[in-house]
Amino acid sequence: MKTAPHARLAVLPLALAAAFPLAFFAASPALSQTAQPVQLAQAGATPQLKEMVVSVTRSAQPIEDVVADVTIIDREAIERAGPVGLADILARVPGIQITRNGGTGANTSVFVRGGESRHTPVFIDGVRVESQATAGGASWNNIPLSLIDRIEVLRGPSGAVYGSDAVAGVIQIFTKRGQGPFSPSVAVGYGSYNTSRVEFAASGSTGAFDYALGLSQGQSDGFNARTIATQNPDADGYKSQGANAKLGFQVSPGHRIEANVLQSHMDSQYDGGPTRDYRRISDLQTLGLQWEAKWSGQYSSKIAITQGTDSGEEGLNGSTPQISYDKSTISTLLFQNEYRIGAHLLSAALESRRDVFRMVGSTAIPGGASALNKDRSLDGVSLGYGWSGGAHTVQFNARHDRDSEFGGKTTGSAAYAFALTPQWKVSASAGTSFRVPTLYQRFSIYGTSALKPESGRNVEAALKYSQGSSQYGVTVYRNRLTNLLSFVSGNGPCPNGGPPTVLSNRSCYANTAQAQYTGLTLTAAETVGNVHIHGSLDLQNPKNLITNRTLQRRSRQYGTLGAEMPVAGWQLATDLVMASHTLDSDTSNVVLPGYSLVNLSATTALSRDWKLVAKLDNLTDKVYQTASTYASARRTLYVGLTWAPL
Repeated sequence: MKTAPHARLAVLPLALAAAFPLAFFAASPALSQTAQPVQLAQAGATPQLKEMVVSVTRSAQPIEDVVADVTIIDREAIERAGPVGLADILARVPGIQITRNGGTGANTSVFVRGGESRHTPVFIDGVRVESQATAGGASWNNIPLSLIDRIEVLRGPSGAVYGSDAVAGVIQIFTKRGQGPFSPSVAVGYGSYNTSRVEFAASGSTGAFDYALGLSQGQSDGFNARTIATQNPDADGYKSQGANAKLGFQVSPGHRIEANVLQSHMDSQYDGGPTRDYRRISDLQTLGLQWEAKWSGQYSSKIAITQGTDSGEEGLNGSTPQISYDKSTISTLLFQNEYRIGAHLLSAALESRRDVFRMVGSTAIPGGASALNKDRSLDGVSLGYGWSGGAHTVQFNARHDRDSEFGGKTTGSAAYAFALTPQWKVSASAGTSFRVPTLYQRFSIYGTSALKPESGRNVEAALKYSQGSSQYGVTVYRNRLTNLLSFVSGNGPCPNGGPPTVLSNRSCYANTAQAQYTGLTLTAAETVGNVHIHGSLDLQNPKNLITNRTLQRRSRQYGTLGAEMPVAGWQLATDLVMASHTLDSDTSNVVLPGYSLVNLSATTALSRDWKLVAKLDNLTDKVYQTASTYASARRTLYVGLTWAPL
């Protein structure tokens, strides 16, 4: 297998670290504001427009008043990404690394600051989406990137705002909101592996009513996802469809009602033996209804009712009987209040959440039962205080949750930023977090009923520089987690007991470890002439403190480097993704070598209404793996055409 040698990757941190101070003396835009190919806005920056973020406190606030570590990805960057998954575009964001068991439709993990994939909750238009199957977390491969208008990435724990799950960060996804006259668009594209995509969108407003609609369809023959002879050597492709709608009505100048719905369907293939070809059919649905009210110049409130459903069916390709079916539903009711007194913002929220999990036809059901039906509730109350004045910015949050299974849990956070000069800002924060086990981890045949919630404590500090369009940042963090949940292979009794209907010598989930996620993130960008240069470098050490081993599939050095420039009516961009070697699992010594990937993209306006985009990924045709025995895409070309009348 062709891979980047360890020796070459060993110099990666030195090379980027050396480039970082040299770039400091160049001049102009920044990764935090408009980095390419992912256009970003970073907390602590001074954007030309007053960029607003909601992910930090669930309240809209100017990004310059935010202490937390935030990145914004805009629609332009999403359009340039081509027919990839949400995780692929997140992989260009500082502090994030991804792994995937094959192609775009395959099982995907997203590690924020080295944390587990389940430690980053995902919201789509305010609706929490998560699967209660296995270890939990969002189904990253089934979130339709083509329907997304904007993404906010919050790095660092936010349990004091969001309750359970926000151990490593939070990702908020927003679909388009209609405004102005009727505006349609159509996009089509075709590329390697017989990959095709068709999208339609329309938005606008009339009087007090606004609307935005979207449809998407994609498919790919894919490639052989497994690299071992014992698995079917056929291509493993996917088919996907997605639709969304957002409708708003301005009842009065201070009151707005909004409803949103999103549906995504993914049919992906994977190998299950030398001749068998399996498929997983996944469906994701979000429903949301909210009323935003501004009662006075000081007091506003929001009531939101949401439901997120994640379901999946496993079966043999071309076979009607299913092997298993699982469905996870999260229903929430949120009542949020804000009261502003000058530069002081007080907030209070009540949130009620209910999780329902159902699994049928699976061997993962204790005692041979035909179905597993479990539910739980989690109710929380939170308070917040924020103030920004002169050179000082502070933010305090506290929350108390009561889980129907585990009782009460209190989390808190405190953050402070000080502007040393108009260009330099230093900040520090501390916060706690927790995550309750999934219903599958507790009640399936692999479950352990006596599991405890994972609990984290984080501290971090940052120094950021912003001068015009030049921005730089360095962030250091340490997040310690107790009661880390792991899957323990058999050959012995499972810890903490387990269902009495199964054998004691079995594989199961258990609280086996303490973890520590420490790291340093550097970001920088400059414009030299008409060339925009950007980059980030993560030096991290996600470690199991019990075994003193680096956690699986996480590189200790991970970096991106890119440039963008206009040439003869084209906007050209290139980015380099570099990762050092990883361990494939927490128990084996299988090493996945490091790799470097070069990607190119080019866009041009053919006319006022037509735009062409071309994307070439993995330019050097690198053979690499992010999971042992699973292949990754080789060199791929994609060409897309968009019609959007002005």
